[in-house]
Amino acid sequence: MNFSKEDFGKKFHWGVATSAYQTEGAHNKDGKRDSIWDVFTNTKGNIHENHHGNHASDFYNRYRLDLAIMKAMHIKNFRMSLAWSRIIPHGDGKINKKGIEFYDRLIDHALALGIQPWVTLYHWDLPNELEKRGGWTNRETLYRFENYTEVCAKAFGDRIEHWMVLNEPMVFTGAGYFLGEHAPGRKGLKNFLPAMHHAALAQAAGGRILRDICSKSDIGTTFSCSLIEPHRPIEKDIEAAKRVDALLNRLFIEPALGLGYPVKEVKILSRVEEYMFPNDEALLPFKFDFIGVQNYTREIVEYSFLTPYLHAKILPANTRGVPTTVMNWEVHDDCLYQMLKKFSAYSKVKKIIVTENGAAFHDVKTAAGYVHDIQRINYLKTHISKVLQAKNEGVKVTGYFIWTFTDNFEWAEGFKPKFGLVHIDFETQERTVKDSGYWYRDFLKKKKKGKK
Repeated sequence: MNFSKEDFGKKFHWGVATSAYQTEGAHNKDGKRDSIWDVFTNTKGNIHENHHGNHASDFYNRYRLDLAIMKAMHIKNFRMSLAWSRIIPHGDGKINKKGIEFYDRLIDHALALGIQPWVTLYHWDLPNELEKRGGWTNRETLYRFENYTEVCAKAFGDRIEHWMVLNEPMVFTGAGYFLGEHAPGRKGLKNFLPAMHHAALAQAAGGRILRDICSKSDIGTTFSCSLIEPHRPIEKDIEAAKRVDALLNRLFIEPALGLGYPVKEVKILSRVEEYMFPNDEALLPFKFDFIGVQNYTREIVEYSFLTPYLHAKILPANTRGVPTTVMNWEVHDDCLYQMLKKFSAYSKVKKIIVTENGAAFHDVKTAAGYVHDIQRINYLKTHISKVLQAKNEGVKVTGYFIWTFTDNFEWAEGFKPKFGLVHIDFETQERTVKDSGYWYRDFLKKKKKGKK
């Protein structure tokens, strides 16, 4: 490795990222009610081997242990999310005091250890009572989200310096309201378009409320993205790749920047007008202090007449003879660099933080109690070096967060993919720092003067 933490400067933020549903467990404890993921994962056939997040990584009961491990690894920035159904169990109405108290304890303990919480308001776990009324397809959810944001800002804003409004809106609307592969399992354009629009309004509305109540905080939101390239250098594949890029990489950031939806490339998006109120266009933009870029891989696209709306097909990585992760995502050395350059090209983007980057491999714990995950170490080294390359070329990237701290529940894939720096035995909940965790610890450890 020919770079060090010091090459990024003293103000660069190094951290790890997690989410509430994937780690907390305690799904019905202390007043928490069902989220859409509680319902979806406990419905047979939705999740790999019928796994569920009822207990997950048991972070709710073991947060002190996990934060102690984090501190020992020299990790000073911890991206976490709040569970809406733990704070306001029915999505609106009565606030759950015990839910507020849990996050108070968590935030205060992290700060006491010198760990700065970076809080995501919404990481996909909509209260199920709101889903019964249509979820994100119902504009009412936008108003309930505004109330939830206000409650959280007033409860925790005195201690939280960095907020993120939504996590990957393209994923939770696309996979949850078009493909039906994620909670709540809805399908079709009639569900996707209103959900998409209401989520886009929510990311801006949440930003405005946070700005009003937490005026000194850094306010951002996060976007999933993948490097999209055509399969062949022919016009049909090139144009197909442009359409997929518009849908996956541009759909939510451009409205936030005042550029509107990319209807020129994805013409079917023009039908979103059916769900727009007269003043909505003016409500979509918000001047975020930062945007979170979340990148893992590259996708190769070819033209497909049979694919509705886009006429484009993504070629699975395992059919292309390239290195892959457990998720069947290509291990591509340049994808994060290219996406940082792409998002930096928007003139209104003030700064970028890599709020998620990481990889799942076939981790094996040895009889001696070690996890030698050299593939993950190599992945992290390569991608961090590309962040430095982008930074040195003028990209305003100011932080990097690894997904994820501990192994956790990985949505439709259940517990099969292991992304963590810390291994978890989900039967015993025993924690074991992997070699990648020790590597990150040593990377983050401040070096003495004169030492390389």
